[in-house]
Amino acid sequence: MSLEQLMTANGKKIAALYLAEHGRLERQIGRRIGCSSTAGDLVQDIFLRLWERATEWRGEPAAYLNRCARNAAIDHIRAERSRSTFFAGILPEQYAGTPATPETILAARQDVRRVDDLLAELPQRTRHIFILNRVHGRSFSEIAGVMGISRRAVEKHMARAVLACSAVAPGDD
Repeated sequence: MSLEQLMTANGKKIAALYLAEHGRLERQIGRRIGCSSTAGDLVQDIFLRLWERATEWRGEPAAYLNRCARNAAIDHIRAERSRSTFFAGILPEQYAGTPATPETILAARQDVRRVDDLLAELPQRTRHIFILNRVHGRSFSEIAGVMGISRRAVEKHMARAVLACSAVAPGDD
């Protein structure tokens, strides 16, 4: 029997098993976690994993599905507990940052203008390398390959650009 025939045969078995067992598994998981729609999602995940491992799977389907359902419910409960513990530790003032004042907005805009002016003063190649790295997230090796220069040359250009940027301290006029 070829792999394709085996997958088709296993697919039919899994489809029949799903039709026969999904309702029971949803009820079983739903009783444990208290939410029928989440239970339905967990059953879908169980059958998806079963489908992915169809060529490896052997044994009694009911026992295997019961164990999977039990484990899925336990994993879900643990994850929910973990999330609720995390969110319980967050204070209301941590949900959103304090709104920016007009003064901080103006200062930030001035800082951006200063950095723009500074970048305009850099040599074109240095500016281009800086933008590729800091704005577009390219690595030094990628930049070197694209520009046809050594990685060390890219490092020197970046050092020059970063040094120039550090000369512009926020809030200085």
